[in-house]
Amino acid sequence: MKPTDSEMEILQILWEKGESSVRNVHEQLDKKDIGYTTTLKLMQIMFDKGMVSRDSSSKTHLYKALLSKEQTQHQFLDKMIDAVYNGSTARLVMQALGNQRASKEEIDLIKEYLNNLENS
Repeated sequence: MKPTDSEMEILQILWEKGESSVRNVHEQLDKKDIGYTTTLKLMQIMFDKGMVSRDSSSKTHLYKALLSKEQTQHQFLDKMIDAVYNGSTARLVMQALGNQRASKEEIDLIKEYLNNLENS
């Protein structure tokens, strides 16, 4: 299941803040052009799709992300690697490192990660 851009914004808030009301999510979105009812409708659709759970035991319904952040990031990254880099992870890494100067600590972490992959 691939969340839309708007759904991803809501998921990001739920991952960061945890269980939240529509009002709290709407305030975090901080978009002047989107009304509260639009946020409510989006979250209801996400509930129908199984992306979020809803606790309706009190007057204020609380929503919680059901999609894991890591799994969703993995799916988006896989799709981007396939679409933009022809499935080449190496191209992605070289592009990322070439565009921005990685710190010594980041390079050390990357080396450690690669060494662990080789030893697995």
